[in-house]
Amino acid sequence: MVTYVSALLYGVGGLVVAGMALLVALQEKLVYVPVLPGLTKSYPITPARLRLTYEDVWLLSSDGVRLHAWFIKLLPNCRGPTLLFFQENAGNIAHRLEMVHIMIQKLQCNVFMLSYRGYGASEGYPSQHGITKDAQVALDHLYQRTDIDTSRIVVFGRSLGGAVGTVVTKNNPDKVAALIVENTFTSILDMAGVLLPFLKWFIGGSSSKGPKVLNFLVRSPWSTIDVIGEVKQPILFLSGLQDEMIPPSHMQMLYAKAAAHNRRCVFAEFPTGMHMNTWLAGGDHYWRTIQEFLQQHVQEKKDDESSNNDIDVGAK
Repeated sequence: MVTYVSALLYGVGGLVVAGMALLVALQEKLVYVPVLPGLTKSYPITPARLRLTYEDVWLLSSDGVRLHAWFIKLLPNCRGPTLLFFQENAGNIAHRLEMVHIMIQKLQCNVFMLSYRGYGASEGYPSQHGITKDAQVALDHLYQRTDIDTSRIVVFGRSLGGAVGTVVTKNNPDKVAALIVENTFTSILDMAGVLLPFLKWFIGGSSSKGPKVLNFLVRSPWSTIDVIGEVKQPILFLSGLQDEMIPPSHMQMLYAKAAAHNRRCVFAEFPTGMHMNTWLAGGDHYWRTIQEFLQQHVQEKKDDESSNNDIDVGAK
């Protein structure tokens, strides 16, 4: 009996040690995948291939990393909403152009697509600390532009991008009008248990059970569940119920956390939506949901309102 118990304990200990080693060695490669298997880091296409009006934008992050982005406009003088789009963890912004092309047409908006550090033509190596800086400099760039309505900047993040977008939205209540989150996780800490189930007893977010003694090993925790409740702006949650990568329950928990503190939260489910194709599987319902959200919460300023504001300022 003693021998059996000892063998069991050694076996469990071995699994934990193996899990720790795997986590330390591969975590960044699991979280950040700038290059898809069989492809190169460079962009396979540019917006020009889709005949989109766009601008190559080069930014310098606060720690000196040079970043690349595309600013795609519906029309040269479009004053509609501007969506600051943060992509998923795999591939680069070129792989999202088909979706963005449709987004611009359906929503009558501009789209700013940032390449995270280490992705596409951007320099550096991805990390939570670094990408948070990248998101901030992208927002600051948009807010300083004179060719858009800066009161209608909307952050749109999918998967990892939802975590990125939640942080930059929370940090900038005066610059971001609204937030859209699609198929995003509660935290990378919780995702560790999804990818490697035996780790859920040792790693987890604030809402998980267990001792969580290995949390210190996770370099990019991206704890969206701990940030979303601090967002004051309107939030739209888009959840694909067939998501094969992130359990849909994560989106439900994010919504519950946000809605407890923010009455301007909307949750939309798409029964056939998977992790990467909810925008496609959702069809017209997907785009109408976003349209209605923008119409309600990101309204265009009326000319007479702007004139009255100018008069008030002058009167002072």
